[in-house]
Amino acid sequence: MPETAASQALDTFPRLLCHHARVRGGKTAMREKDLGIWQTWSWSEVAERAGALACGLAELGFRRGDNLAIVGDNRPNLYMAMVAVQCIGGIPVPLYQDAVAEEMKFVLQDAGVRFALVEDQEQVDKLLEIKDQLPLLEHIAYDNPRGMRHYTQPFLHDIEELIGVGRVRQKDHPDFLPEEIALGSADDVGVMLYTSGTTGKPKGVCLTHRAFISAAQGGVEFDRLSDAEEILSYLPMAWVGDHLFSLAQAMLVGFAINCPESGETVMTDLREIGPTYYFAPPRVFENLLTQVMIRMEDASAPKRRLFHYFMDVARRCGAEILDGKPVAGGDRLRYALGNFFVYGPLKNVLGMSRIRVAYTAGAAIGPDLFRFYRSIGINLKQLYGQTETCAYVCLQPDGEIKFDSVGKAAPGVEVKIADNGEILVKGPMLLKEYYKRPDATAEAINADGYFMTGDAGFFDEEGHLKIIDRAKDVGKLANGAMFAPNYIENKLKFFPYIKEAVAFGHQREMVCAFINIDIGAVGNWAERRGIAYSGYADLAAKDDVCQLIRQCVEEVNAQLLSEGMLADSQVHRFLVLHKELDPDDDELTRTRKVRRGFIAEKYAVLIEALYTGRSSQFIETQVRFEDGRTGRVAADLQILDAKTLPVVSLVRQAA
Repeated sequence: MPETAASQALDTFPRLLCHHARVRGGKTAMREKDLGIWQTWSWSEVAERAGALACGLAELGFRRGDNLAIVGDNRPNLYMAMVAVQCIGGIPVPLYQDAVAEEMKFVLQDAGVRFALVEDQEQVDKLLEIKDQLPLLEHIAYDNPRGMRHYTQPFLHDIEELIGVGRVRQKDHPDFLPEEIALGSADDVGVMLYTSGTTGKPKGVCLTHRAFISAAQGGVEFDRLSDAEEILSYLPMAWVGDHLFSLAQAMLVGFAINCPESGETVMTDLREIGPTYYFAPPRVFENLLTQVMIRMEDASAPKRRLFHYFMDVARRCGAEILDGKPVAGGDRLRYALGNFFVYGPLKNVLGMSRIRVAYTAGAAIGPDLFRFYRSIGINLKQLYGQTETCAYVCLQPDGEIKFDSVGKAAPGVEVKIADNGEILVKGPMLLKEYYKRPDATAEAINADGYFMTGDAGFFDEEGHLKIIDRAKDVGKLANGAMFAPNYIENKLKFFPYIKEAVAFGHQREMVCAFINIDIGAVGNWAERRGIAYSGYADLAAKDDVCQLIRQCVEEVNAQLLSEGMLADSQVHRFLVLHKELDPDDDELTRTRKVRRGFIAEKYAVLIEALYTGRSSQFIETQVRFEDGRTGRVAADLQILDAKTLPVVSLVRQAA
């Protein structure tokens, strides 16, 4: 990539890439594990390949303003493609790699995609399945040629061939790329990310170079990040969190992006890389904790006693020690011993021994889950943001971590609460517009330039923002008490046996819930007790499993009693669903957010059974398999009552 661009203001990602190639060209920019071996690309190599790919795309007819779809797992060539497209004024549009062809069709049609760059044969096959419904799609390039030998369509291209074509073009037209990069502006759309579509069709969020660079700059300065950081990039490239942490911040400060071999090897690769900077949504931290608890259940009795003893010590003082707060000498000594025997080895198993800063976002994290990680010495913090804000609104300063807040307004961001409790934000990180949706853009940004997040929250006395729930989801019980379903669901999901939960109660006299068990944790629990089962539905229907889940629900009820305004939200009745909630069945988004309205409609017969006092209910449900076929599953579900505790009038008055 040409050095001439490096002298310009570093206000676009292609110019930042030129800068890194010039000042730290030999330093590692990206790694990928392939066939068990880590492959490495330096900043100069990344810049050269991205530039060549940009010229190759131009040779195919890609022009400034075109949208290019990117589909696949985290791969260096796909990250390079993001910047390559930006070099020639195009807009990358990453799609979720686990989406079925029908889901991809909407985004590809809505974005008017002419070019697609995908990971492998699987993604090529998805696009070929719907290509006759995509009249604008002209070219498909692929990264991994395995299985593609007999594909002879002239519109299919190997990415390495494109890079080769681009290198020839660069020799023939050496001024083309520098001129294209020079034409770029900070206010050009740098990426288009589609919303998860919890309430309807996804919308294309147009985010400029300026917006993402300002968000990346704020985070880098806030946590004092340097080019020595290492990050494992394993979350979907279509998710705003990955774009901020894995690409924008790396492109800004020059640290290394590491891509795992596959989704199945993430934990192994995490241990090998030992990242210093880590980002994951709450569900990943939930799954890691579940794995820890399963391993401890299988451990010998002395090891279990040692683990639980030192975890009690950690819960008592670990977070305070991490924050540098005063702790009694005896507890400090016990914690040091715990670090030697338990916390250190545990962090090593999790691949978190070197982590200096870890973040979670994308959904609310339960306070108990949050405390667990901080108590063992992992500097886990919450951030608050949305796709429309480049995942950047609030951050938690070191030493000021609160388990029930998302911190203070991030540098450069203005946050205020509307009269109806909705959180409003303003700053340079806001979206430019929704793609071809001026109506939606006008609805989302008010006359004063504030983006209306749709979340409800409030500031505490120290200026920390507390999120209650999505504004549209916060309701009231029949007695007038507040009902915040997401808060209840997160408390339930803290238990390793519960993978997903959906709470109901708005305008009703009591709260009821659907529960999805975690088949790994519950399966392990059942096997140790000699309980045989044939699969998820069979295990979920076992009486012993239902009683196990009842204990979890009742423990949450006891916790809710002391939670003031939410004391009335104790779960009175629940059932364990016969199938896992699944994005393929439209019950969850691709980021695993509950599509509450869809679930309420699909399972209306179960909700009615919960509220009419029935002890069981038959249901037959359509499911969609990974290959697109559909089938039906049926079950007679048990409905159980959970013990609730009386809410003292003083608690209501305090609320």
